[in-house]
Amino acid sequence: MLKRCLASVAFICLSFFSVNAQTNSPIKKVSSVDPVAKTDPSNFYSREMTYVNPVLPGDHPDPTLLKVGDDFYHCGSSFHFNPYLPIYHSKDLVHWKIIGRVLPPSNSTMVSDKPSAGVWQGAITYFYGSYWIYFSSGGQWFSKASSPYGPWSAPVEVKTNPTTGPLGYDNSIFVDDDGKPYMVIKNMQKVNRIQALGHDGQLTDSVINLDWINANLQYSWAEGPVMCKRNGYYYYFPAGDVSGGQYVLRASALTADSTKWERLGNFFKRSPDPQNAFRSPNHIAAPVQLSDGTWWTIGQSYQKTDSDDWSGMGRQTSLYQVVWEGDRPWGLPPVSTPVTKPDLPQGGISWRSMYSDRFDDEKALDPSWHFLDRASANSYSLSARKGWIRLTPGSEKTHLVQKETDHFYTVITKVDFDAADTSNKAGIYLTNGNQKVLVTFYTGFENGRKIIFHHDSTTYTVANKAGKELWLKLERNQHILTASYSRNGTEWTKVGTVNSHKLDRAQPNFNSWVGTSVGVFAQGKPADFDFFICKDGRSALPAISYNNYYGVETSTTANGQAVTNNSENGGWMMFSGIDLGTEAAPSRKIEIELSGNASAGLEMFLDSLSGDKPLATIAVPSTQGKLKKISIDIGKTFGQHDVFIRFARGNSRAVFIRSISFPSK
Repeated sequence: MLKRCLASVAFICLSFFSVNAQTNSPIKKVSSVDPVAKTDPSNFYSREMTYVNPVLPGDHPDPTLLKVGDDFYHCGSSFHFNPYLPIYHSKDLVHWKIIGRVLPPSNSTMVSDKPSAGVWQGAITYFYGSYWIYFSSGGQWFSKASSPYGPWSAPVEVKTNPTTGPLGYDNSIFVDDDGKPYMVIKNMQKVNRIQALGHDGQLTDSVINLDWINANLQYSWAEGPVMCKRNGYYYYFPAGDVSGGQYVLRASALTADSTKWERLGNFFKRSPDPQNAFRSPNHIAAPVQLSDGTWWTIGQSYQKTDSDDWSGMGRQTSLYQVVWEGDRPWGLPPVSTPVTKPDLPQGGISWRSMYSDRFDDEKALDPSWHFLDRASANSYSLSARKGWIRLTPGSEKTHLVQKETDHFYTVITKVDFDAADTSNKAGIYLTNGNQKVLVTFYTGFENGRKIIFHHDSTTYTVANKAGKELWLKLERNQHILTASYSRNGTEWTKVGTVNSHKLDRAQPNFNSWVGTSVGVFAQGKPADFDFFICKDGRSALPAISYNNYYGVETSTTANGQAVTNNSENGGWMMFSGIDLGTEAAPSRKIEIELSGNASAGLEMFLDSLSGDKPLATIAVPSTQGKLKKISIDIGKTFGQHDVFIRFARGNSRAVFIRSISFPSK
């Protein structure tokens, strides 16, 4: 785990302080940040005015970005993730939620069902009064909708002609000031072209040939090109290739004349952060301008440092401000420290995290879920057993998964399954994109009912003393995975521990282009799952797993790694998507494991720091450096929430938090 601290606070863009954060939670609806927070830098230590990348953790490759009014939408390559092309919505460019998918499983016959193929570059755009998605899958296609929530029309193939040439992949859409749309076309290494689109979504007018851009392969592939316009200049942004390099060219007119285009060089400034974990962003979306005049973009990169490798999670998407030196754009460098967020309201959307599901909706599966093959997408039922999901495998395993977003979490499922032979398996599934490297934790059969935990060359097998209905729990603590089972969901028996680095690190062929997914699977016979809990609040969550922060740092203490504030102004940390139970079985306390040499104060908030009153206030006495667990009542609290812990102003490094949890009693 990288030590994350504010020693690099100079990297923060303090060009504007304002943030208008707003959340909508079952606890309380809170208002905007008051004007004082906009002018006093010390408020960064007590208000949520910054973010830490990535804003879309987990596998989110080839991002495109659309701004319509006060709303932002994102889509990218989904490859063989079925259903295809998830649409994300945001109000502030930091918090994102999946609102739907463009292509249902019924379109799977048009898609090559393998990780390196599928659906590439879902370019979301808006022109001529409609929303459009352009994507490649054995050709170029589009779907159309009156709302980004859908429903989306059946795919229509984009027609080509001899002058256009093959339409290739990773194309995007640029809409000029007059509302006229253009397709920014890419095919193989040396084809870069632009052509207008008509009201029917098809190519029209003559081709603007830019093949000269990469004739000498100076940009590797010059792929994923996007465009924007500012002060009368057209800006063309090609990416080098999948692993890094982002460039920019500029011209005062849309022309094929190479002498009219100026090569401006690299788009991103070099990172000054020696601990930055995302060093080579590329495949950016076309930059957008906000009402305050600032410009922003999102881009992908793998997470890898000299000491640790999380490339297996795929290409994660981060948010970058774009600054202008005259008419020359620069992407601010990637850093792993806090960055001032856009001056926009949060809009009640949580930080992007894995989704807990109780499967209570009999009509539709939440759009957070996907499948990794065509057969699995048609092998489940939400109505066969009320409040459960039934997976019915064919000759192979079937599964239900979502993109892994964290390095720390505990997932829990309850499964009803009666294994009768060695082919029968049902449980938790953690896999890379091509399902060649995986972790399985399941109830099965080997000379009787067994519970089996397997990864790579390691297998743990114990007798199933719980019966056919049991709870399975998989805890991730960075690369360490620990499996346990229970007969009642309260008392747990450990099965084993494995190191998942083989799964988490870079895979051959860039992990077949997609990152890790986690969920459930069944093999040999149908299995029923009652729920799938992500980031279980009952289980202790290490404090070092925070997803956003300001004014805190990770420290190694006599009691292990812990988090403390490094400023007398206070500080805060946020843990995304913690599951605090249901209304029938809520959390009622917060337990904090900590140590300290002086008294200190802590506060707990849900979903935002902008509320008038914390959910809990904690007076921490000196523990003389010894580890102590403090329990505070939080009332009846349930649902999946972002949890904030704020250090009171006063002493710095007075208290060191090792873990938090939320028991039901």
